[in-house]
Amino acid sequence: MTTWSKHTVANPLKIAVLISGGGTTLRNLLERIREDQLPLEVVLVISSSSKAKGMTYADEAYIPCQVITVAQHPDKVDFSQAIFQACREQQAELVVMGGFLKQVAVPSDFVNRVVNIHPSLIPAFCGAGFYGTHVHTAVIEHGAKVSGCTVHFVDDHYDHGPIIAQSVVDVLPGDLPADLAARVFDAECQVYPATLAAIAEGRVSVSGRQVIVQPAQ
Repeated sequence: MTTWSKHTVANPLKIAVLISGGGTTLRNLLERIREDQLPLEVVLVISSSSKAKGMTYADEAYIPCQVITVAQHPDKVDFSQAIFQACREQQAELVVMGGFLKQVAVPSDFVNRVVNIHPSLIPAFCGAGFYGTHVHTAVIEHGAKVSGCTVHFVDDHYDHGPIIAQSVVDVLPGDLPADLAARVFDAECQVYPATLAAIAEGRVSVSGRQVIVQPAQ
């Protein structure tokens, strides 16, 4: 079973955030940490692209930022080792994927310590090739009545690790993918920080694929 010690605003959980593009998830987390006093501290941002606009948010918040690309490390194991070694050096206790589009191999010391949010209700509309607009287009074309987002631990397979939390969003008649994407992202902005806070506060435990989240005191 995996459990976490309790953190507070005075002793926050140190997290590294992985991005690939615009960094909207990173921006949301930084805003929530600042406004809601979540017991989290972003100690590192890693981008898989030297052109990712999201690095601006790291610069503005004076957070160390590294670019680690597949071009630099074509082998997935080497790519993953570079990422997690950087996280170790910054003493990150949890790795948070925020629109990170590359697959990693999770080392043993980070098992159940890497989290991701996916813009559908896993196990529906997930796996290789299901990201961004592709997900919402598939949901609408399939005629699904609900979609949403899923926070899960990351393992060595796409969108496969234990599910921590889910938030449901209605699919409305006449929805375009951009319409659904906007509502799903609104849900992400609520459930992701809340889930990370639950982990930081020691309210999350994992046994196999079963994740228990205790309510806040």
